Amino acid sequence: MDQGKILVIEDEESLRFVLQKALENEGYWVQTAANGQRARQLLMDTHFDVSLMDIKLPDADGLTLLKELKEAGSDTAMILMTAQNTMRNAIGAMKNGAFDYITKPFDLDELLVLVKRAIDSRKLSRDFRELKEEVKKRFEPGVNIIGTSSSMQKVYKTIGQVVDTQATILIQGESGTGKELVAKTIHYNSSRWNQPFVAINCAAIPRDLLESELFGHERGAFTGALDRRIGKFELAEAGTLFLDEVGDIPLELQTKLLRVLQDREYSRIGGREILRADVRILAATNQDLEKAVKEKRFREDLFFRLKVIPIYLPPLRERRGDIPLLIGYFIEKINREMGIQVSGVSPEAQKLLEEHSWPGNVRELENTLIRAAVLASGPILFAKDFSLQNRPAPATLEVDELSLEELIRHKLEDYFHRTEGVDVDNLYSLVIERIERPLIELTLKKTRGNQIRAAQILGINRNTLRKKIADLRIELKKDTSH
Repeated sequence: MDQGKILVIEDEESLRFVLQKALENEGYWVQTAANGQRARQLLMDTHFDVSLMDIKLPDADGLTLLKELKEAGSDTAMILMTAQNTMRNAIGAMKNGAFDYITKPFDLDELLVLVKRAIDSRKLSRDFRELKEEVKKRFEPGVNIIGTSSSMQKVYKTIGQVVDTQATILIQGESGTGKELVAKTIHYNSSRWNQPFVAINCAAIPRDLLESELFGHERGAFTGALDRRIGKFELAEAGTLFLDEVGDIPLELQTKLLRVLQDREYSRIGGREILRADVRILAATNQDLEKAVKEKRFREDLFFRLKVIPIYLPPLRERRGDIPLLIGYFIEKINREMGIQVSGVSPEAQKLLEEHSWPGNVRELENTLIRAAVLASGPILFAKDFSLQNRPAPATLEVDELSLEELIRHKLEDYFHRTEGVDVDNLYSLVIERIERPLIELTLKKTRGNQIRAAQILGINRNTLRKKIADLRIELKKDTSH
């Protein structure tokens, strides 16, 4: 059985013969060369796994030949055979790419063990390179990120420019446009590709738990902290941390995040140990952060720290020419993953899908195709197989025509759509908090900061109002109008 290809480069005929027979008995395919010229020719014609090379050859210096081969891109594992008095040269040769060296006279069993280790190492190295290429291929723009429109070509170009840097990137776009997929594409095409990619949805985690999720905590740091918890920064060590919906991070936590981005250091909650933050930060949001900065809901310094490289993902309605490509891609994916045999869509169905507004963007298109494929009666999807609801985005609604309850309902529908597939354990608290804050802030503004009057309008006592102001960290502004 062929265990690997070995080239023996040795000018002493008896040793060359012994090595060849010993290696062939182990199942290796062996070729031999008595000088440097023959060795060069064999190495050019055949891809050897391992080469055993004497450091002193009649027509060449083994160290020089080693350097030539490595500079030419040879991935053959080179083992140098050397006399005791040239060991220092052999050790120096390790810096030029030798796998190892062995001194003469050597034990044959020792040499066979070394050859086996070199074979295994080369196989692992080859598998590693193949895995890297496969991962890169999987996350190559245009493979999973589908689209040939000019706006998507601009996205691809930016990705290509930033993958080999460590710059922080802010990915902006509506929900469902593929922000996390872009983040993964950047990570898996970067030098950190074989390190962790850790994602956290900042909007789906309760405010009081988000700090612990990001930075971890020590046992006893707060009520309920029964054990040490490793945070996302620590889990993403040497890799990439993807902060999805970064616009939902509370102001007080934004301050700590900014400090970590500046100093590259942090501590677990309740801990004294200083940890290094060797992570690349990719952030994403569907919010207008510039508007949030003006409204004092997002720190301006953090915004600029995150937006070193901005990438904007266009909504699907702005690149309708990509819809046929996406339909084809998703149908192939559905067939492969769900065992369904869908041939395609009818012309009428294609026109319907191309003209739809797609408020949920690419994610909505995929879910729509899955639903139609599962329920369809045949291999062709017709217009009747699609139930599309042209739900207008809340921003386009006539606010004056809607009741407060209807406005809240539309916002909640959008929230549920954005967090589809995400488990949220305390949705009630999250929603109440987002309603309470603007309610109290506007009431205090109306009363010019008079808390007694504000409490009366809200129908709560003053102590309750004070507690809510503190819990929600509402900034009290003095009335300077008179």
